[in-house]
Amino acid sequence: MPLEEVMKRGHGNFEVVISKISSLLGNEKVSTKEVDLLSYSHDYWPITLHWMLEGKVPALPNAVVWPESTEDVVKVVKIAYEEKVPIYPYGGGSGVLGAAVPEYGGIVLDLKRMRSLELYEDDLLLEAHAGVNGYYLEKYLNKKGYTLGHFPQSLYPSTVGGWIATKATGQFSTKYGGIEDMVLGLEAVLPWGDVITLKPHARSATGPDLKKLFIGSEGTLGVVTKAWLKVWPYPEERIMLSFASEGLEDALLSVRRILRRGAKPAVIRIYDKIETKRHFYKFDEAYGKVATVMIIEGDSNIASAERKIVEEEFKGKPLGEELVKRWLKTRFNVKEASEFAPLGVVFDTIEVSVHWSNALKLYNNVINAMRSVKGVLFASAHASHFYPQGVCFYFTFASTPRGKSPTEFYNDVWNAAMKATLESGGAISHHHGIGRQRRKWLKEELGSAFELLRRVKRALDEREVMNPRDMGV
Repeated sequence: MPLEEVMKRGHGNFEVVISKISSLLGNEKVSTKEVDLLSYSHDYWPITLHWMLEGKVPALPNAVVWPESTEDVVKVVKIAYEEKVPIYPYGGGSGVLGAAVPEYGGIVLDLKRMRSLELYEDDLLLEAHAGVNGYYLEKYLNKKGYTLGHFPQSLYPSTVGGWIATKATGQFSTKYGGIEDMVLGLEAVLPWGDVITLKPHARSATGPDLKKLFIGSEGTLGVVTKAWLKVWPYPEERIMLSFASEGLEDALLSVRRILRRGAKPAVIRIYDKIETKRHFYKFDEAYGKVATVMIIEGDSNIASAERKIVEEEFKGKPLGEELVKRWLKTRFNVKEASEFAPLGVVFDTIEVSVHWSNALKLYNNVINAMRSVKGVLFASAHASHFYPQGVCFYFTFASTPRGKSPTEFYNDVWNAAMKATLESGGAISHHHGIGRQRRKWLKEELGSAFELLRRVKRALDEREVMNPRDMGV
């Protein structure tokens, strides 16, 4: 809605809620200033850039609160529960699907002041509060001789709590896994204000794994305030390899063979011909080909053995280290959306996953579906995460709306991509989560299990105060 209309919205009895929170936490931890409300009205959902340029915002909270401890979170949650006021946990604001948008007003709970860390070296275990910044966390571990191995493209602004909420994964996932593989325990505040601690163990069989309720829940079931994460010794050796293939199928089959032999390069990325031209245009030997970059790291003996397997199985022209160095230098560059929006170009990425047996089919179907939308300038993809069972494709599109609003056009391309993904046997999300952009397809993805998810939501959040309607539940 237009910004001026949102700003005029009445707060009703919310002044009472603000007064209660301020008296318990202190005025310095609470804000109702318009500049703060506007700053927390969105995350990095690309379509919101077009709305902001038009003087519109998706929604505004009534207040922003900055807790500094689990006790602070409990106080806020209890008041919100009593008064039936929505709460939206907020990390770094780097989500790209609108999960942090305060759709129904209420309180944005920014957890970034909760940022303590403690390393238990004997157990290879890190205790981290939800607001710990990803880049800071990795630097802290590196100085002590360790790594988490979690490098999402949003590493610089993102937080531990955000990783858990969206079930994030990182660029080195083939070796280290996604965040769900790293979380050994967590602490969370439930919708009515109780605190639960799911203790970290190397493994346990003490009933269902309740951690999984919160990993990927996007703040709909409670507020994750702390986690215990696996860490690894800092890799002794890093090996960088790249290859050029004639076609995408050749590169995919090579990687599948490598994984079947048990090798786990930390990074594997296969770029189709369009994306090879975009990312590696300075390299003549890769131009017009399908480029693959790999990083193998760890104990030198294991890394050498994995390199041998890769070189035996990858059927493509070796290109050395330079493409990998180029990728390492540019891998956190996410400026396209903000650069293109002022020019009227709608730009976004869509990541999905699929079994090997349907990989090429899904790639072709999604590319063709996006290109079929009138106004699409280009559609391309790279394969960014790999498993013995399948692969993640990360699609990119850029388009100029023709006779439609940016929002209508944006949704047309997304509709085409999601429909093609489901028809090709793929999962509609690999690591960006669901949010408000993907929620209308979640029921089709989950089938009858969607009702189970809704019942869990109702059982834990009967007053619907935790990020209401995110994921459509």
